[in-house]
Amino acid sequence: MTYADIIVDISHEKLDKSFQYLVPEKLKDEIQVGMVVSIPFGRGNHVRKGYVVGISGEPKVKGIQLKSVAGIENDQETTESRLIALAGWMKENYGSTMIQALKTVLPIQKKIKAQEKRWITLLISREDGEKLLEELGMTRFKARIRLLEALLQNENGKIEIEKKAGRLVNLEKALESHPLRGNIGIGHTRWATHGKPSDVNAHPHGDENNHFVIVHNGIIENYMDLKKDLLKKGHVFKSETDSEVVAHLAEELDDGDFFSTVRKVLAVIDGSYSLVFMHDADPDTIICTKKDNPLIIGLGEDENFIASDIPAVINYTRRIYILNDGEIAVVKKDSVSVFSADGLPISKKVQEVTWSAEAAEKGGFDHFMLKEIYEQPKAVRDTVKIHLKKDGTVFFDKLNWTKNSLENIDNILITACGTAYHAGLVAKHYIERFAKIPVSVEIASEYRYSRPLTTGRTLCIVISQSGETIDTLAALKEAKRLGAQSIAVTNSIGSSIARETDVAIYTLAGPEIAVASTKAYTTQLVSLLMLALYMGQVKESISLELVKKLTAALLELPKQIEEVLTEKEHMSEVADRLIKAEDIFYLGRSIDYAIAMEGALKLKEVSYIHAEAYAAGELKHGTLALISAGTPVIAVATQNNVRAKMYSNIQEVRARGADVLGIGYDDDHELEKYTTGIVRIPKVDEFIAPILSVIPMQLLAYYTGIKRGNDVDKPRNLAKSVTVE
Repeated sequence: MTYADIIVDISHEKLDKSFQYLVPEKLKDEIQVGMVVSIPFGRGNHVRKGYVVGISGEPKVKGIQLKSVAGIENDQETTESRLIALAGWMKENYGSTMIQALKTVLPIQKKIKAQEKRWITLLISREDGEKLLEELGMTRFKARIRLLEALLQNENGKIEIEKKAGRLVNLEKALESHPLRGNIGIGHTRWATHGKPSDVNAHPHGDENNHFVIVHNGIIENYMDLKKDLLKKGHVFKSETDSEVVAHLAEELDDGDFFSTVRKVLAVIDGSYSLVFMHDADPDTIICTKKDNPLIIGLGEDENFIASDIPAVINYTRRIYILNDGEIAVVKKDSVSVFSADGLPISKKVQEVTWSAEAAEKGGFDHFMLKEIYEQPKAVRDTVKIHLKKDGTVFFDKLNWTKNSLENIDNILITACGTAYHAGLVAKHYIERFAKIPVSVEIASEYRYSRPLTTGRTLCIVISQSGETIDTLAALKEAKRLGAQSIAVTNSIGSSIARETDVAIYTLAGPEIAVASTKAYTTQLVSLLMLALYMGQVKESISLELVKKLTAALLELPKQIEEVLTEKEHMSEVADRLIKAEDIFYLGRSIDYAIAMEGALKLKEVSYIHAEAYAAGELKHGTLALISAGTPVIAVATQNNVRAKMYSNIQEVRARGADVLGIGYDDDHELEKYTTGIVRIPKVDEFIAPILSVIPMQLLAYYTGIKRGNDVDKPRNLAKSVTVE
């Protein structure tokens, strides 16, 4: 019997060793050290390429059934044994894997595939090249000019990547010691969704050889299936991100035509995205496209720009294209061509931006608060999709709960501050309804001093937009000290709370600049509702039919939020009646009471008017004494089981002269009988309603604040992240 020691063509430390294979009788007279062979490898016996580094007549380990060599790669040259020895020396002295060292020393003559590239290299001096470029500038040979410019800018013909985790200053420092040259480039500051923030997970991402390089904003929902398939085909991934799979797909599907290859990639990926592609064989071209995520193109003079929004380009141009979903743009420095998803040319209208640079930073809105209110459809959409399976059920990839693990939880503690505390009050209703586990909601600043009865059978859920709220962090540490398991719901990857908790669940709200939280709050509600559904799903305390019904409703929610946002003029008119008020009362029952508390807080934060929320059933226990003629009252009535009682409470304050604005469903014709005004929201499931009903109250707070002349983005005495006790 003849045996071959083979290095598998996979560059991975765990596979950096030789594997012994049986040589079939038909190959034993041909096989030699240095040959390239085909071998079955792994559980699936996928055919891989390998390098023969030894031949023997005895097996290394007796009694083990060995796999057989499948064949000899006849299109590749046999390597001398001395070069294999050299590769071994390189491995030991330079810290490479054996396969990396082999590929460095082997004189392999591969059959050229159709998709492999021809390299164009500048063979004259830089001085001569620059002189030639100057001469060509006086001619009409534009293609030659572009090619020569590209060669002068990037003499090695390859795409260079430099990236750093954290703030841009980190990248600036790296570029000081390693400057990049080129006439085109792409970059992206990405809020992490897959993989912890790190240099390797930062954008841009390329395939193994950086033939294709991309930046991506959004989520590739089917990236795991695509990645598994690409791994089987020999692709080696560098990062933990979903984005990197796009670059590898482009390399795998490359047909020699950049535009055609991009279209092939788009045909197999699912999810939301803004995508920008570079290709080393097309050094003067960038291709970009979008689905659900914003993308614009700024049109300059002999230069063009691609960005997620207008503020990024307004200092360079005021002429832009706004891409629609599915459109693909081929961008060069002196031209922009836009095509449909089918590859047909599209004539785009140039938009002229008239905003000031300051206004542009706010996306054309007067204030960040209003901009962030209007960003809620996208934020909700992104947050829903990250936890939703194709069959309509819910998953959390960091939670490996079983029915037994949830049965070991006796009670749940939710602790938070401010707006996040109000989200926790809503979550109590969600969890108790779906998971059937008792929930207590504690103000974080009070929890530590209450001698809590937290135990090892308690699940502690902390909620914080910034992940840095000092009271919430302290409460989390105390709960953990007492033995509790912990989950954090936060908008900030790598924050103190995210690092301290056992599992961090991230909302995809994106940066929230205004102090008064809006989109962070609604995405917290979405995340907490999906967590409650997941608990019920695992515990089997809720039917899958109800899970799918509610997740389907969540998918419709962004459109419904957009519909509610059309009430902005109405809320501006209501604000006119509030600006002189000294006291404003918010009423609700059940979940609506928690929403009323958030509405009152928003008004207090930005208008500086005293506003309080009350459980409507408590009116008769003292609060009615505060109601007089003309007192503004905002009443939320979306919960079916208490709606009739809510009507009675509204009549109680109306009988004492209150001016009542009702917030209810568009099919609720009873509510308008008892109120002096009404704001309608689309009819939705009562567990979805809290996310919709808070939107008009956000708008009301905003317009009341600006009509009183306040800085709604930076209210007095408040900070975005409270890091002091």
